[in-house]
Amino acid sequence: MLKHTFCHVPGIGLKTERRLWDNGVLDWDTPLGHVRLKRTSAEAIDALLDASREKLSLGEPAFFSELLPPKESWRIFPDFRDSVAYIDIETNGYMGPHGYITAISLYDGKNIRYYVKGENLDRFMKDIMAYKVLVTYNGKCFDIPFIESHLGVRLPHAHIDLLYVLRDLGFKGGLKGCEKMIGIDRGGLDGVDGYFAVLLWKEYKRSRNPKVMETLLAYNIQDVVNLEPLMVTAHNMKLEQTPFCSGRRIDLPAPPLELPFKPDLETIEKIRSRSYQPHA
Repeated sequence: MLKHTFCHVPGIGLKTERRLWDNGVLDWDTPLGHVRLKRTSAEAIDALLDASREKLSLGEPAFFSELLPPKESWRIFPDFRDSVAYIDIETNGYMGPHGYITAISLYDGKNIRYYVKGENLDRFMKDIMAYKVLVTYNGKCFDIPFIESHLGVRLPHAHIDLLYVLRDLGFKGGLKGCEKMIGIDRGGLDGVDGYFAVLLWKEYKRSRNPKVMETLLAYNIQDVVNLEPLMVTAHNMKLEQTPFCSGRRIDLPAPPLELPFKPDLETIEKIRSRSYQPHA
C-alpha cells in the first residue's frame, strides 16, 4: 500500500491523493502528467517520492511513520508485517516522578514476551530493537512516552497507534470496546481494565501472591494479543476505502494456541468485592 501512498508528501492531503488516484496516478512510478497540484511543486514531489522509494527498499518504515497522518499509519503494516511488535504497558497508576512501569508485554504474531519490574524489565529494550514497527492502542500519548521517559530510552521505531485508525473507522469504547465490536471475548478478564491492573499490582506488592502477578500478566498479555486482529481488521476496512483492495485483504490471524498465564478468578472477585467500579 505504501507504493500507492501520496498523503505523506507535504502539501498533499487525502482529498488530493484521491484526486490523483481518480486521474490514474496510482503509484509512485506513474507520471503526474496533467494533474495540477497547487500546494506543492513537481520538484518537491519527485524528491520526496525518490526518498520514499529508497526508504522502502532499505526497509525503513520510520520514515513513513513520521510523515503519514496518524489515522493513515495502517499503510505501513502490510509491507512490514514480519517486523511488527504489538506492545502494551501497565503502571503503578502515577504519572511524573512517582510513576513507574510494572509490566510490559510484547507479541509479534508468534512469540509472547513479558517483562516485570524488579525481574527483567531491562531486557525489554534489547528485545524490542529486533523489530521495526510498534503497534499500540493509545501508545502515542501513553505507552511510548512513558517507556521513553521512565526507562530513559528512545524508541526509534515506526508506530501505528490503532486508537487513531480505529476511531476514524467509527470504533468507540477504548480498546475493550473495539475488541467487542469485532467479537473478541475476554472470558474471565471481562471487565478488568487498566485501573484494575493498578490494583493488582498493589495487591501483589502487599501479598506477594504469585496468582496475583499471573493475573496481572494474563491481562497485559491479552491486551497485546488482541491488538493483532484489531490491526488486521483496521487494515482491511481501510483498504476497502481505496482502489487497491482486490486480492490484498489479510486473513484474520488465529489466536495463540496457549497463553503463558491464566487469570485467577478468585483474585479478581476479591478485588471487585472492595467496592471496585470499572473505569470507562
